[in-house]
Amino acid sequence: MQRINTPWRAVAAAFALNGLLLGSWASRVPAIMEKHDLSEGTLGLQLLLMGMGALISFPVAGKMSDRLGAAPVTRGLAGAYLATLLLVGLAPGTVALGAALFVFGMCHGAMDVTMNSWATEAESHMGRPVMSSFHAMWSVGAGAGAALGYAATSVDLAPGWHFAGASVLGAVLLAPFLALPWQSRIRPGAASDPVFALPRGPLVLVGVIALAAGLGEGAVADWSAVYLRDTLGTNDAQATLGYVVFSVTMVIVRLLGDRVVNRYGPGAVARVSGLVAASGIALVTVPMELGAALAGFALMGAGYAALVPLAFSRAAADPHVPPGQGIASVATLGYGALLLGPPVIGQIAELASLRLGFVLLGIFALTVSVLAPVLGRRTGEKVTA
Repeated sequence: MQRINTPWRAVAAAFALNGLLLGSWASRVPAIMEKHDLSEGTLGLQLLLMGMGALISFPVAGKMSDRLGAAPVTRGLAGAYLATLLLVGLAPGTVALGAALFVFGMCHGAMDVTMNSWATEAESHMGRPVMSSFHAMWSVGAGAGAALGYAATSVDLAPGWHFAGASVLGAVLLAPFLALPWQSRIRPGAASDPVFALPRGPLVLVGVIALAAGLGEGAVADWSAVYLRDTLGTNDAQATLGYVVFSVTMVIVRLLGDRVVNRYGPGAVARVSGLVAASGIALVTVPMELGAALAGFALMGAGYAALVPLAFSRAAADPHVPPGQGIASVATLGYGALLLGPPVIGQIAELASLRLGFVLLGIFALTVSVLAPVLGRRTGEKVTA
């Protein structure tokens, strides 16, 4: 019964809910495009608004988490996030959709910051590494959201009804765990702390690894369904499967992540991860066949799964920067790429092709393998670059 008295279940529920709502959105992007008659370039601009909302929320959420406590702020943001998914589904026009996605991005980004802060409190309380398990729960939620999208598309359910159902389901299943008692630490931030922290020195290379991972995750979340439908010619239901298999393999790898890193070291794991992700992108873009593409998305999920946790661990162990500042600086690049990368891919798709956008992801994945030594040979090992 000890685990019940820890915040693990509450934090895991927060990660799962965050993933569920984003996965629900990602699975219905083609339906939203059709509803509002959006081109790939116009969708990219809409996604840019979503990304801008998230980036603006990061520093505000961090300060609120410090001053009010990560747990209560996360709970409040969870309620707002549930409501904003409804706004996205019910938006009557492109202007309203852009406004709804901006607020949706703010809630997603803010909750991402506060729930990760809550996760560090839980990890400290439990006295053992559990961060990977939390990120695995996020992937579980995202996969569940994508699966709900597949079911909704199969029965031709409108996005508004689908999003309403997903919000109600998330609230009923996960809100009781979010409400488990936990007293968060209050840490008033220094007035001199920078609003946006960027990596310096060796952490620049660590930030590039996080950026590459963020680009890949964001691209699959927002463009995999569109790619399968418009480039490979699948139906709408089949198009949702790319994100499903991506999320499933990401869950599996994240559940095994701590043990694998402890055995082989972060540098070796990152090197292989980059190669696996690049191999997956090759399967997605070269054979141009549904089965190969789904296998490719699965490999992408396996390849990207460990990179962000590894980058955060390396940032926290940096000998020249305080842990919090290091993590914040790397997170800015990682989450910035996750949210702003998809709009850039949309513009590439408008000017050339969506296939080219995915090919460019492969270049970044190979870059991860080249930069992998900056992460060190063992967790927490200090590395210079």
